[in-house]
Amino acid sequence: MSIRERSIAPFEGISLVLTGPTTSGKTALSVELSQRLSIEVISMDSRQVYKGMDIGTDKVTAEHREMIPHHGLDLVTPRQRYSAGQFGRDARRWVDGIASRGGLPVIVGGSGFFLRTLLSPMFTEPCLDPLRRERLREWLGAQSNDTLSKFVRALDPDRVEVSVAGGPQRMARTIEVSLLTGMTLSRWHVEAPAEAPCLPAVVIVLNLPREEIDRRIEERVCRMMERGLEREVRELLAGGYGDTDPGMTATGYREMSMYVRGDASLAEVKRKIVASTKRYSRRQLTWIRHQLPDHAVTIDATQPVDLQADLVLQALNARVGQV
Repeated sequence: MSIRERSIAPFEGISLVLTGPTTSGKTALSVELSQRLSIEVISMDSRQVYKGMDIGTDKVTAEHREMIPHHGLDLVTPRQRYSAGQFGRDARRWVDGIASRGGLPVIVGGSGFFLRTLLSPMFTEPCLDPLRRERLREWLGAQSNDTLSKFVRALDPDRVEVSVAGGPQRMARTIEVSLLTGMTLSRWHVEAPAEAPCLPAVVIVLNLPREEIDRRIEERVCRMMERGLEREVRELLAGGYGDTDPGMTATGYREMSMYVRGDASLAEVKRKIVASTKRYSRRQLTWIRHQLPDHAVTIDATQPVDLQADLVLQALNARVGQV
């Protein structure tokens, strides 16, 4: 049965968002939904936009893409930047196109900044240097809440109340924008108001216990190594890409580059990738706690994927009933 022959629920005017920490099963759920609905997927992964970076980003296979149309993959080279603001503009265009074809746009991924440009675009996102941003983010991630709040008070006094209340993720964001753009987040809200309204969407959060997330991360890293992450990184380096290129700062590529250069053993690289991915998953969980809308629906991702799909359909139908 082709995608267009599947039943189409009356979900006109809304999109579906599947988000959650890395390894929570978002892709598997999208496949299950494709068996029941006419869908097209919009990837919401800030690393999967890069061409030639398939294994380390756990990008869906070509066969998978033939089964379900995908958008947001292989958009730029590892040397190019792709901002959250650009994603917001592109995603709205993809949503409109999918809807015009009678499909349901399903936005899948765990990039919080990308998602925010769709659900709560309060200002036009500035373009930030990915390498400087990643280094600053790692440093901020090691700071205490007290230290972060002091930085916020010094850099952007007008954002103290909302930033501190939002927790370390929001405080780090306030600091990041101020330091990397030279203008406070408060000023960005005034000087560059959002160009588009919030996207009407049903937001599904896939939830897993932390120990299960950690176990799946370890398994995924092992699979990446077995599938040829080293070969993929060697090919990128041979193609002229280096550590300072935006794509090459992604977890997995940065660490494997160390091995290729002889600066670390394979065992050390594996440990570093696992540790970095676990830290990233913690940041995702923090963002989900503090940033997602109150109407987001949380689903237990340890249950069978067909039951998860049933719950998604219930949430979609409930939303239609409210319209």
